[in-house]
Amino acid sequence: MCDHRTPSATAVQRAVLGVALDAHPDPVAIPDIAVEIGQRAVERAISKLCEVGLLDRDGDSLMASAAAVHFDRLGL
Repeated sequence: MCDHRTPSATAVQRAVLGVALDAHPDPVAIPDIAVEIGQRAVERAISKLCEVGLLDRDGDSLMASAAAVHFDRLGL
């Protein structure tokens, strides 16, 4: 059974990446994002987005990667 109160992994990744893109070129504090979404879900999303090259992480902060910013600017 699906719990509709829990956001899907894809939705969390979109939310985290959206926050990073909105803040670009400034870094975003991970704890600030986790307050809204939940620590475990945010950590999983950040790991996946870093793995595929869409986020750059430095300790407790992150930024959208150059590839993510470029793709966002293309408006696809």
